[in-house]
Amino acid sequence: MKHRTLLVYLVAFAAFLGPFSQTIYVPIIPEVTRELHTTPFLVNFSISIYTVFLALMQMVYGPLTDSLGRRKVMLTGLLIYLGATIGCYFSETIEFLLIFRSLQAVGIAAGSVVAVTVIGDLFEGKDRIQPMGTFQMMVSLGPVVGPVAGGFLSGSFDFHMIFIALLCVGFLVLSGNFVYLKETKPATQKKQNFKFTDFIHILKNRIGFSVIGLGFIQYYALYNFLVFLPGIMSDRYALSVEQKGLVFLPLSLGIVVGSFIGGKLRNFDERKVVVYSALLNVVSLLFFILVSNVSLVMLILSISLFGLFLGMSLPVQTALLTHEFQSNRATAIGAYNFFRYLGMSVGPLLGSFLFHLGSYNLVYGFVDFVLFAFTLLMGNQLLMKQRSFR
Repeated sequence: MKHRTLLVYLVAFAAFLGPFSQTIYVPIIPEVTRELHTTPFLVNFSISIYTVFLALMQMVYGPLTDSLGRRKVMLTGLLIYLGATIGCYFSETIEFLLIFRSLQAVGIAAGSVVAVTVIGDLFEGKDRIQPMGTFQMMVSLGPVVGPVAGGFLSGSFDFHMIFIALLCVGFLVLSGNFVYLKETKPATQKKQNFKFTDFIHILKNRIGFSVIGLGFIQYYALYNFLVFLPGIMSDRYALSVEQKGLVFLPLSLGIVVGSFIGGKLRNFDERKVVVYSALLNVVSLLFFILVSNVSLVMLILSISLFGLFLGMSLPVQTALLTHEFQSNRATAIGAYNFFRYLGMSVGPLLGSFLFHLGSYNLVYGFVDFVLFAFTLLMGNQLLMKQRSFR
């Protein structure tokens, strides 16, 4: 198919818009609070409710994409996103902002499901790994670029201009996908009626269980870093807000670089890459526990390594999943994304409970133990069956 590389970037941009839109006005929460005459809690809730709908809609768009096709679901989702973004711009109360932020998430949630499914349709076997790396790089940039763009815009305009920027970017993404995204659903794939048991069959599958479970635990661990790292940097190193923000950059860049490297690992056995990169995540977490109180430089190195090994794993995870589930790959990706978002949500909640029971070491020691135990289980599940897909 022509324009395959361009199409990879177009669908990846649609997926990028999800986390980008989630974090773009994080830097100006006080300004939004003041403009809408509301409380910081409700403004923060507008970010949380966005994440909830982003997660729930993964389970909806997966079966819809398998049933109705990729193009129709992507374009419909982007249209909903654009309409909701216009609603956000005109919102003069927090109630309306909450409604339209929820609808933004309902629309753009289609991006990540359809993007991975389209890449799975366009490429075969190991050839999927590199474009999956491109996709993961784009998605990883979303939460990093969002606050930077939001801070830049808020320096010159009021917070409503953020939604004009999102509208312009969303319109470009919609236009590109409208022109270049043709239906990629295989003609031989019959239309299937969705059954909830499809999710159960995916989770009972050896690869489905391993990849989805690993995604949940890795993102649980990642969000433990996002939530508790600022406390460590304040308590142990007395860093300013600006300095704490800079410390997160190596973690994010590690994920981006790791995704790029992971996309180049097509000559390696995919199951081994997933298992060994997970083991390296275990080692990097242990390294963090040992050095986080010793030196800021060592702390930054440890979180950079965690991000690097996480990024290396992601393209191979999605490549394995899209290969294993040929007839309902979008449903499988929807389940995978849902459990990753679930990990993001559970991480801060359970982590806070563990922190009150003990300390930062208990928070990270617990997730490191869980990740190590699951990696051993996953290794038994994946490596006992040495068939490498091609």
